[in-house]
Amino acid sequence: MHIFWAFSALLLGCWQVTAYTASEILTDPSEVRNQTSAVLRCNLNSSTIAIKGSYWMRNGKVIENSKTTDSTLYTVLHLDRITLTCGGKYECVFLTDKELKQTIEVKTLPHVFAYNHYEHGYINEDALLTCLSRGYPLPTNWMWFKQEDNPQTAPQSIINGSSNKYEIKSTSNKTTLTIKDLSIQNDNGDYICSGTNEIGRNSDTIHLRVHDPLTAVWPFLGILAEIIILVTIILVYEKRRKPNRVNDDDDSGSAPLKSNCTAKH
Repeated sequence: MHIFWAFSALLLGCWQVTAYTASEILTDPSEVRNQTSAVLRCNLNSSTIAIKGSYWMRNGKVIENSKTTDSTLYTVLHLDRITLTCGGKYECVFLTDKELKQTIEVKTLPHVFAYNHYEHGYINEDALLTCLSRGYPLPTNWMWFKQEDNPQTAPQSIINGSSNKYEIKSTSNKTTLTIKDLSIQNDNGDYICSGTNEIGRNSDTIHLRVHDPLTAVWPFLGILAEIIILVTIILVYEKRRKPNRVNDDDDSGSAPLKSNCTAKH
C-alpha cells in the first residue's frame, strides 16, 4: 500500500512539472507590421500556475508603467501611436516561480536620418557623408543617390566601386559615402541615402557645398587692404603738413631784433 501511494505521488508530481513546463503564452497579434497603433495581448493558457504579477519589455528594457501585481492570466499593452522609432521586440513577462515570457515583434519602416544635413568640403580634398538608422528591423540594403540640378530629374544612383570617385561602406545601422577629389563644378549638390528593410524604404538628404581654399582668406585680405589704404592716406596727409610748419618757423626767425639797451664805449 505504501508503495502504491508513493508511486501515485510520484506520478502526480511528474504531471504537475509537465503541466508547468508545457505552459505556453498565446499572443495576439503574433506580429505587428507598419501600423500606426496596436494592442498587444498575452494570455497564459494554464490556470494551475500562481501568478504574482506581470510587466512588458521593449528591446530588453522594462516598460515601467506596465508593471502590475495582478494575478490575472493575461496582460495588455496599448501602443496608441507607433512612430518609426517605436519598432522592436516587445516581451510580455509573467511573474511565477519561474518567469514566463513571450515575444511580439513590432516592425516599422527604417528610421533613416543624416548625421549632418549640411556638409562642407574643399576642392581637391575628400568629403565624408554619413547616414544612420534606428527602428526595427534595421535596413538590409543601403543605397546612395545624387540629385541633379533639375529637381524634376530622377536622382542618379551611385554604385560602389564603379570608379575611384566614390566609396560606400555600410552596416545594418550606418552607411557612409566618401567623395574623393572634390570639384565645385561636379560635386556640389544634394545626396540621398536610402535604407530598405522587409517593410519598405526610407531616406534622407545631405547637401554638400564645395569651397575654394582661398574663400576663407578673401575677407582677411579685404580688411588688410583697407588698413593699408588708411595708413597710406594718413602718412601722405602728415607729410604735406610738415613743410608748412618749417616755413612758418623760418619767417619768424628772420625778423630784426630790437632792444632798449644802449651800449657805452
